[in-house]
Amino acid sequence: MNVMLTILLAVQMISAVAMIGLILVQHGKGADMGAAFGSGGSGSLFGASGSANFLSRTTAVLASIFFASTLALAYFGTPRVAVSSGSVLENAALTVPSSAASAPVSAASGAAQIPAK
Repeated sequence: MNVMLTILLAVQMISAVAMIGLILVQHGKGADMGAAFGSGGSGSLFGASGSANFLSRTTAVLASIFFASTLALAYFGTPRVAVSSGSVLENAALTVPSSAASAPVSAASGAAQIPAK
């Protein structure tokens, strides 16, 4: 189980770093390819609109991988409690730590703690 959590965490971190890099490489709506790579033509690297499609699709794939790994980490990282067929209060008593359940209640509470004049 720890190996799977480690692999999921590594996938999440790699996808996050790659997604950050791709987002920083992308240019805004007003910029064109010539402004990004000097004053050359707009068809220099990926074509007229090829880079926008390639980078945005790759970012969307990485975002979905990041989202899926986050959900998987949340699912597998949550401890499971065996549910009995009893009432809700009995099930809640199972989740309370034993030190809190067995702690004695002090008689001096509330108004008894206020010092007298």
